[in-house]
Amino acid sequence: MKIASVLLLIVAMIAAPAFAQVPYQRIANADKDPSSWLTYSGNYQAQRFSALTQITRQNVTQLKPAWVYQMRNAGIVETTPIVADGVMYITEPPSTVTALDVRTGRPLWTYTPNIPSDVIIIGSPPVNRGVAVLDDLVYVGTVHTHLIALDRRSGAVRWDTVVDDNKNGDYMTLAPMAVDGKIIIGISGAETGIRGFINAYDA
Repeated sequence: MKIASVLLLIVAMIAAPAFAQVPYQRIANADKDPSSWLTYSGNYQAQRFSALTQITRQNVTQLKPAWVYQMRNAGIVETTPIVADGVMYITEPPSTVTALDVRTGRPLWTYTPNIPSDVIIIGSPPVNRGVAVLDDLVYVGTVHTHLIALDRRSGAVRWDTVVDDNKNGDYMTLAPMAVDGKIIIGISGAETGIRGFINAYDA
């Protein structure tokens, strides 16, 4: 019984994703790590080009689904997945973050912020375009204009700051950008006549 337990533990450890750090320099050199997708658009050049070569014109017709993940919330999905160290981070409408094991599609954790029922979103569906990762944190902007930092391993909230007052008509749908110790994010809401801005926060 003890041997079986040890074997199960070893298998679990091998199968578990390894949460390595994602420092700024790793993101800056993202083009040298084609097995990951460390920032929105793939790298800071925003070319959305993948250097992977396993899929070719000759074998593309042989591709088959490895797994399927069903989004919890109905609505328009515009997320760009971020992939680091065997974990895929996605957002689900309106501002939920989910971490998935890339090998199995198994959810590792999910975080949903407490969004007021009277949140103002004019001129856009309640979408979210993704997260940023930096070091051991995942960052998400919400439709009620909060910027939230989550622990990469557990999804626990490490900090939560208000970017602006949603009652003014501001909301956020974009993915933040992590740049050298800073998290950069801007707001949506031009349809409501607000004055747009971009802020940088200490990561």
